[in-house]
Amino acid sequence: MSKRDYYDVLGVTKSAAAEEIKKAYRKMAIKYHPDKNPGDKAAEDKFKEAAEAYEVLSNAEKKQRYDQFGHAGVGSSASGGYGGGGNMNMDDIFSNFGDIFGGHNPFESFFGGGSGGGQQRGGRRVSKGTNLRIKVKLTLEEIAHGAEKKIKVNKLIVCKTCDGSGAKDKSSVSTCGTCGGSGQVRRVTNTILGQMQTASTCPTCNGSGQQITSKCTVCHGDGVVRGEETITINIPAGVSEGMQLSMSGKGNAAPNGGIPGDLIILVEETPHETLKREGNNIVYDLHLSFADAALGISIEVPTIDGKAKIKIEPGTQSGKLLRLKGKGLPEVNSYHRGDEIIHINIWTPKALSSEERSLLEKLRESPNFKPQPGKNDKSFFERMKEYFE
Repeated sequence: MSKRDYYDVLGVTKSAAAEEIKKAYRKMAIKYHPDKNPGDKAAEDKFKEAAEAYEVLSNAEKKQRYDQFGHAGVGSSASGGYGGGGNMNMDDIFSNFGDIFGGHNPFESFFGGGSGGGQQRGGRRVSKGTNLRIKVKLTLEEIAHGAEKKIKVNKLIVCKTCDGSGAKDKSSVSTCGTCGGSGQVRRVTNTILGQMQTASTCPTCNGSGQQITSKCTVCHGDGVVRGEETITINIPAGVSEGMQLSMSGKGNAAPNGGIPGDLIILVEETPHETLKREGNNIVYDLHLSFADAALGISIEVPTIDGKAKIKIEPGTQSGKLLRLKGKGLPEVNSYHRGDEIIHINIWTPKALSSEERSLLEKLRESPNFKPQPGKNDKSFFERMKEYFE
């Protein structure tokens, strides 16, 4: 099932300012929050959809990629396994509420922390691991057809000794005595408007809701250690130099069982030996001898899919452009493909034998070998512009 446009999801225009996007998301988050709509699967789906849209549109870098490439630019294609928010779970969503509602989850006090998990997820402070950035080099053929890459990444991983808890053993973990495991301490104050309840992060457990009496000897209580992980990256066809993809949850692990960061993949193109890229089109410089151009010839040319045989008509002029329809690169997340443009170049020999020189001197006097440019001939740059438009 295809995803809805993120701007439509939040009900804003493409030119909406950051504050307008934030306000629209806040309104939808309150309307469709699971605690306000217990058991309503449709409301929960809209809640997640709005969070995914905001996660992309509130980030200037992701928003730019989305505006340029659509869902594929932020990795929300199902085949690639990427997500600007496509792989977000409820923990991801609630962990971002500090930015929207001033550092706390308002639904706990608004709706009483119902079955939607607002109190447990929103009350406890959830840490998030840092993002990682890597570069992946791709050949033109890999860009044309998509590629699967297995990359070894040095990163923070969950400590296997303590399973990320940071504790020496299970008996070393206890519920925080200050906040009772909620991760927050509450305070009631009397004001002219009556009693007001406020909540803040528990100073004893830093919002985790737990205390560790004896730390893990391997990770020293952090729950993470430096290690290496082999990650399989599915690159969709049609990506371009400088494009960034993201894999949710594949960045550094977070301390004490928090949410892992994302893996940001920067695409680099490896130059092809004979083919050049112009957008989604491929350009190939074909060098012909004078005789082949004058007499015509059938010849093979390279493409990103292998060899293709083309016919050079007799009398072909240098600078002529031939088009191989659909032999270019695909657009990201689309069935459309560009073309391959063959640029004809007439090769002139630099060294001639006496016999060759004699033959050419005779031919030079023939009227057929005198230049006869047409009045309507277009320059090479004009022809290139026509093709690429």
